[in-house]
Amino acid sequence: MKPAPIKETISFEDFEKLDIRAGTITAVEEVANSNKLMKLIVDFGDHTRSILAGIKQERSDPKEIEGKQALFVVNLAERKMAGEVSQGMLFDIGYADGLTPCLLVPELPVPDGARAG
Repeated sequence: MKPAPIKETISFEDFEKLDIRAGTITAVEEVANSNKLMKLIVDFGDHTRSILAGIKQERSDPKEIEGKQALFVVNLAERKMAGEVSQGMLFDIGYADGLTPCLLVPELPVPDGARAG
């Protein structure tokens, strides 16, 4: 793999605007009107969210990530896709570079809702 060019520099203040939190994926469900999207139900400790992720074709069994803790951006505007609403974004590595995707996960279990940064 040849690494992609680094994106445009942002300020630290721009970076601080991102709210990245750990959450546990409690369920992975089909999205009826999509060939790519799966609906993740994610526990953030004090609430759960529905987050759509384009993992249906990336993994032989998308449900294999149920019960795993991962990192999510939780302060993106809600977005409607394939008739469902997504309330955040899953962080994973690899797909954009043509690699088998893997979750960004905490090194050790942390409380759901714990912030990155």
